[in-house]
Amino acid sequence: LPNPPRICFEVWDIEPEDWSAELEEVYADVYDSAEAWARRVAGFGADGIYLRLKSADPYGAARDLGEIAKGARRIVDAAAMPAFVVGCGYPDVDRQLLPLVARQLEGLRVAIGNAENDTYRDIGKAATASGQAVVAYTPMDVSLAKQLNVLLAQAGTPESDVIMDPTCSALGYSFEYAYTVFERDRLAALAQNDTKMQAPLLANVGQETWHVKESRVSTQDMPGQGELRTRGVLWESITALGLVLAGADVVVVRHPESARLIRAAVSALTEESGEWR
Repeated sequence: LPNPPRICFEVWDIEPEDWSAELEEVYADVYDSAEAWARRVAGFGADGIYLRLKSADPYGAARDLGEIAKGARRIVDAAAMPAFVVGCGYPDVDRQLLPLVARQLEGLRVAIGNAENDTYRDIGKAATASGQAVVAYTPMDVSLAKQLNVLLAQAGTPESDVIMDPTCSALGYSFEYAYTVFERDRLAALAQNDTKMQAPLLANVGQETWHVKESRVSTQDMPGQGELRTRGVLWESITALGLVLAGADVVVVRHPESARLIRAAVSALTEESGEWR
């Protein structure tokens, strides 16, 4: 494997209100400064950041889109590493926000997302015009993933500038289906030589695993299930490793200990010695 999987850390441009208490121990002192948060994850040895512009949420902070775009540039500059920059998840807002972000990030090589079935024209066009890559997001469906790649290509996005996010799920929560989707995406690319499916695969593991009860419920409320921090880290790292085995090229995590375990596992799988480090 000439290109090992890359581990990115999730960063928000606003303080999250629903992250696990275990994550607060790692990030609470930088929640109020996304630039400091980005520098923190750089210190964890991140291969990149996954910046979510959550402050654009129309049912949340609903900040000015122009200011959010300027802030995105400051955060990416502070991180000083490869970056994915994604919107708030509401297509009507992201359709307006992400072209502004692409222009602010012109001159940097980042990936803009998420381009979905309803937004790919606006987002793909803006990203390509600014020299950026595009994150193509589809809901766990191999046919839809290929269709979106084709549509992006028809709209002018080079195939080499597409990164696929086929959606994932956490261990124990329809994980087998997510694994199968990643596996089928990769088999289409490699075994069937489908050029429309040969884009890198991204697995957004952190947001899935740190919302399940196993990574949030206290040791007292789940007696006999192990210590909360250990549960959360293992849920994230094992989910990520499973998706790496299915073909994921990039995994997005939240906890630094998860990143350490993933790297150790990949090292053990790829080194001739097979030694667990």
